[in-house]
Amino acid sequence: MKKSILAAGSLLAVGALALTGCSADGGTGGGSGPATVTFWHGYTEADGDALQQIIDEFNESQDDVEIVAEVRTWDVIDDTLLPALSAGEGPQLVAMPAERMPVYADRGAFTDLTDLYGSSDALGAITPAAVDMVTADGAQFGVPTGFVPLSVFYNKALFAEAGIADFPTTWDEWVAAAEALTVDENGDGTPERYGLALPDHATVANGLWPSLFYGGGGDLVEDGASVIDSPENLATIEYWADAVEQGKISPTGLDGIGADELFSAGQAAMHVGGPWMAGIAEANEIDYGIAAIPAGPEAQASSAIGVGMGITAEASDEQIAGAEAFFEYFFSTDVATEWSLASGWPPLSTEVAADAVSANPVVSSLTEIASTGRPLLPGVVSTIDVITAMDTVTQRSLAGEDPAGLLAEAQTSIDTALQD
Repeated sequence: MKKSILAAGSLLAVGALALTGCSADGGTGGGSGPATVTFWHGYTEADGDALQQIIDEFNESQDDVEIVAEVRTWDVIDDTLLPALSAGEGPQLVAMPAERMPVYADRGAFTDLTDLYGSSDALGAITPAAVDMVTADGAQFGVPTGFVPLSVFYNKALFAEAGIADFPTTWDEWVAAAEALTVDENGDGTPERYGLALPDHATVANGLWPSLFYGGGGDLVEDGASVIDSPENLATIEYWADAVEQGKISPTGLDGIGADELFSAGQAAMHVGGPWMAGIAEANEIDYGIAAIPAGPEAQASSAIGVGMGITAEASDEQIAGAEAFFEYFFSTDVATEWSLASGWPPLSTEVAADAVSANPVVSSLTEIASTGRPLLPGVVSTIDVITAMDTVTQRSLAGEDPAGLLAEAQTSIDTALQD
């Protein structure tokens, strides 16, 4: 038997639905059926199937709201959301990479959810670092659907062949292992196999180099100002540029897609990536392990890949209430566990115990290292400008240019973007 959403969920949703009369037509009033909430998202693999099952179960559980999913690629969502909202043809609920959400919040595209966070036990149990990535100027404008630190995927067979029993835990050990795993059979200076696929630009979720900067004690932006030009970041770039140049542990000019391809072809023994790498490794019959990015001289930390969903400014009161009730359902303990196990992402709720996801070895491994995750550029609107400036520094530095001058240029570029 279906329930009324009034009996099932959010106190805030209860009030909004009661006040608006639960109209059937998504906000125009006078109807007799459920309010319709159109939901754009870019989950296209197994995680998409899992999300659709949760949506179907939610719709079946009550009579007041129906979530209707429309699957689009993340790039298409980014390109079309604002024009669609301006034309009154956009969704009422949308998911997107978390680092893009502040851009849309700054343009008034999202509904402020701060009150919901204050009244909801389910949302109050979300991992704080995950909430940070959907927060700007002290207000929450979305809820996370995924938050996972980048991790190292490694080829167990190649590790065994090189006699490496334990995964490295420090940068120095990491580089030493990469050197031992690098093979240049004909001695021509171009290895047939690299110890590590280390992209120098367009990295996975733009997070590899921020992770290394964190480990060296640096960062990109703090308190609204650029801090990329720091002694710590200079030391980090010099360390890894030297490891690549001297040890030949990775090719230069590599981007994130190229790094994926090297690892999947068995031409790199290690690669920094996200949960999807498990499927890529399995498809290529690679016996893989998952480990945290080793600790730098100052910290062990990793940029986290994040996805969030927000309620758009196009939503009516009853659509807002329906979307909020869906959030309550999504973060209930059983559903949060279901989503984690099926999607391959670690649990977002602190109410989900680690042993509840032990049946999925990928989720279990990623859950163990979840505490190393940091949101990438939380609350920063000019993320594209910041990442572009960073990529210029890292790519040109690993190609042999002076990183000190490049960092100074990036500092000015980022500060200009942050002030615009």
